[in-house]
Amino acid sequence: MTALSFQSFPRFVLPFLFLVVSCSTPLVLESKSAAVPPGVDLSGMWQLRGESDTRRPTNNFGFLEGIIPGGNKERTRRARKRGGATVPVFLEYGTSLKITQTQYGIFISYDRSVVEDFTFGENRMVEIGPLEALRVSGWEGGSFVIETLDDSGTTLFESWQLDGPVLVRKIRIAKGEKDSFVQTQEFDRQ
Repeated sequence: MTALSFQSFPRFVLPFLFLVVSCSTPLVLESKSAAVPPGVDLSGMWQLRGESDTRRPTNNFGFLEGIIPGGNKERTRRARKRGGATVPVFLEYGTSLKITQTQYGIFISYDRSVVEDFTFGENRMVEIGPLEALRVSGWEGGSFVIETLDDSGTTLFESWQLDGPVLVRKIRIAKGEKDSFVQTQEFDRQ
């Protein structure tokens, strides 16, 4: 029996194997700390400042169009194959917030209609209808951070932190190192 050498492989095999291995590498996010920093409490009723940025991401960089949770799964599947990002579906907005922080997690109510809950240190799959994404949340310094990664490699970054009496929310959507959407919002305590 003879040993195989790289010269015995046809020229297309090695690039093909490299492509298969690189495409099958699962996308991952780095877990965040579950420990609440001493003295940091985001709890309270918050009102968006009038001059804060209220733009919402549009579908001008490949977002799925017409996706409604529980909607047409075949249309969703076709749109995903085209490389569309789904993370904007996981982004909530509101002008009036109620934040409740516990020892283990945080609840954010947007305009008294949508409540999002996050567990400190979580690392799990989240779903909205037929859409799935990997989510991590927890603390980095004095900021509460949420990262959501979809199967197209697009990431939604959110951070919440106190700057004196002001609650600052930073939002960024990026694919790889390229930012597609960046926004900062400021909230005053009610």
